[in-house]
Amino acid sequence: MRTSRPSAGFEDAEAITEAVLYEGYLLYPYRRSSGKNRVRWQFGVLVPPEWGEAHGLRDSSVAGSAEAPWQQTECLVEAHDTTIVRIRLRFLQLQRRVVEERTADGVHRAVDRVDAGDRTELSFDEAVPRRFDVEASVADLRRGRRFDVRIPGGEDVEPLVGDRGEPVGRVVRRRWPLSAQVTVSAVPCRTPFRLLRLRIRVENTDRTTPADSPRDEALRCCLLAAHTLASVSRGRFLSVLDPPEWAAQAARDCRNVHTFPVLAGEPGRSDLLLSSPVILYDHPQIAPESPGDLHDATEIDEILSLRTLTLSDAEKREVRATDPRAAAILDRVEGMPPEMLERLHGAIRALAPVHRPNDVTADPALPWWEPGADAGIAPETDTVLVAGTLLSRGSRIRLRPRRRGTDAHDMFLAGRTGRVEQVLLDVDGSRFLAVTVDDDPGGELHQWYGRLRHFRPDEVEPLTAEVEA
Repeated sequence: MRTSRPSAGFEDAEAITEAVLYEGYLLYPYRRSSGKNRVRWQFGVLVPPEWGEAHGLRDSSVAGSAEAPWQQTECLVEAHDTTIVRIRLRFLQLQRRVVEERTADGVHRAVDRVDAGDRTELSFDEAVPRRFDVEASVADLRRGRRFDVRIPGGEDVEPLVGDRGEPVGRVVRRRWPLSAQVTVSAVPCRTPFRLLRLRIRVENTDRTTPADSPRDEALRCCLLAAHTLASVSRGRFLSVLDPPEWAAQAARDCRNVHTFPVLAGEPGRSDLLLSSPVILYDHPQIAPESPGDLHDATEIDEILSLRTLTLSDAEKREVRATDPRAAAILDRVEGMPPEMLERLHGAIRALAPVHRPNDVTADPALPWWEPGADAGIAPETDTVLVAGTLLSRGSRIRLRPRRRGTDAHDMFLAGRTGRVEQVLLDVDGSRFLAVTVDDDPGGELHQWYGRLRHFRPDEVEPLTAEVEA
């Protein structure tokens, strides 16, 4: 068995796990009044089981961000019985922030807003990061281990004073107890080499939430943005996205529910794994140019930063009153020096010359482009030859997306059939296919407004009438 270097701990994945933890926590324009910030907590929400059953949130085999009472990770690991497996569960605990004004007779009553000198406080939900660590040997995990998670509730009170130091109110932050269970097991796979399937199941075990509670109340006892990290000593994880051929069937047999595991840390490392409700690729990284978390890792930092700078003074005041993390984003963006903002404009990760196809007179050291052409729009061509079959509009195909260098979502379409809608020509002379997928409920709508899925010729298999029959 090949082994990787000893684990340096979960810290090597800290930046990406923070992005997962706070993905969607609060979105631009970072104001409470914004519509997109009124329905919150969209990723990795583990709900109380009875509440989930009452609201139709039953078990599913789909990996993703759907709300459910549990999530499950299955991954592949090469290890001996003495190998130590370390698992860290990370999530947010809801913290309800209520502002109260102080009346003339010294009584506090809940209100929507309190102004305290230059400071404004709004009633709004926050969240507190939590983690739970477990450790066991592979020998122990062969028998299965169960760990109870108990997070206490609590209440904090912060006084608010006016310009002259007089008490004008207070901020009350309240948290409710959370209970969950982590079950871990390791079973051998039927492979030619030693291989184990590691299963990590996280369940919300809260029994205090009434089944008829509105979502806003049920969230108090939910695990938010729940995800797991795993590391091994003297062992290695195999990529589920790109396993070696001898482990390919074992990877396909892994059942990941509401979360999906990828290798973490620097490329080449195999002793660290991240299982996230946000679908990622192996060894995900935060762009080195990023100056800090904007709570939207799927957006572009430059756009968000420039938009934030355009907020009016009144909007910025609301941002600061909405959430301390929002205030920190605003401070960071406003204090960003020009050279840092310029770094966000773009970065070249690699250089590769692009040559004009079929033009032997072109300088091979120079890139090419057509005058007036829009590099973002690929012209349509007629056909492309794939495995001896000429494909064109209307051709039937089976999808065989690559394991590397492609959209991570495409892997879920492997083996599905579809129809070629367009054969397109890229600016570098390569062809690719725009397709619709069979049995897609929104297929007709996607076709109507041109939202098609794109694959390279080597990612499809031509279908003949005999093959489909």
